[in-house]
Amino acid sequence: MQVQLTNRQQQILGATIRHYIATAEPVGSKALVEEYNLGVSSATIRNVMGVLEKVGLLYQPHTSAGRVPSDSGYRIYVDQLITPSETLARDVELSLQKRLKWEDWSLEALLQGAAHILATLSGCITLITMPQTATAVLRHLQLVQVETGRVMLIVVTDGYETHSALMDLAQASEDSQPDAEVIDRELQIVSNFLNTHLRGRSITELANLKWSELDQEFQRYGEFLKHSVAELARRTLTPSATQIMVRGVAEVLRQPEFSELQQVQMLIHLLEEEQDQLWRLICEEQPEAEEVGKPRVMIRIGAENPLEPIRTCSLISSTYRRGSVSLGSVGVLGPTRLNYESAIAVVTAASDYLSEAFSYFNPQ
Repeated sequence: MQVQLTNRQQQILGATIRHYIATAEPVGSKALVEEYNLGVSSATIRNVMGVLEKVGLLYQPHTSAGRVPSDSGYRIYVDQLITPSETLARDVELSLQKRLKWEDWSLEALLQGAAHILATLSGCITLITMPQTATAVLRHLQLVQVETGRVMLIVVTDGYETHSALMDLAQASEDSQPDAEVIDRELQIVSNFLNTHLRGRSITELANLKWSELDQEFQRYGEFLKHSVAELARRTLTPSATQIMVRGVAEVLRQPEFSELQQVQMLIHLLEEEQDQLWRLICEEQPEAEEVGKPRVMIRIGAENPLEPIRTCSLISSTYRRGSVSLGSVGVLGPTRLNYESAIAVVTAASDYLSEAFSYFNPQ
């Protein structure tokens, strides 16, 4: 929204929004005179608030009330009137570093811990997606005979996630099968061969490899590997509801914006039953900031959110990465009346922290 505001209009809009964020009550000129050193009279403030209402940045919930910010008002506030606190972002990152030790934690435990800390620090619902398998790369691959003629393919990604596929080896060849000890030895040799040649490749690459290039003596495994890896990739590359960790719902629902039961039910249904829609929203590719490889924080305010249950909320999100490759997203969700400076700082710190953590999960 392109609105040119004078310095005085910016000051009064900013003060109105800050006061409303703090109190959740419509803001009148008297409150701004008493609590903010604006250097103008109550009458002047009323006139300016009237102008801001005419251009759609404030509105009155009813005629006798003060004003509250509109979505457009919050957008001007976020884009033009605030500077996210770098000091707070550093404090949040230090808190994450102190309380979480990625060297000792599993991937899931690390993200769960981070989600809990962010919900506590932000006072918002925290959303963290599990790393996208499509961008994960192979750390280790193992072929294991689980019973006669049946082999399990186990793949461990660089994020220490484990995926497996079980198939009938007899489907790969009509030749008679060697005894179990021979197969075990051959499976280990094939596993070593594959690890040497495939470590560092993505799951999507594994699904498209030419298995016919295996040494002739291991051809009996070629068709098995082709089908089992394709099945593994199909399952693991499909987004599922379990890919989003959600924390902090109870605290947010105590906010006055969620006093209507129907609204709460819609939000809970989205968080619990329709995470695929939410996943697509928060994992939407982020535009790049001026600094190469540094993701920009995405801020969607109110009606800017395409999902009906959160059209009265603000969603602030960013990606966490390994180098220039996006792995997943971290975000906070709360009423439009939230502390944007703090929320942006929390999301920025979390994405930086998780990006640093995942830099240690490279294949060795």
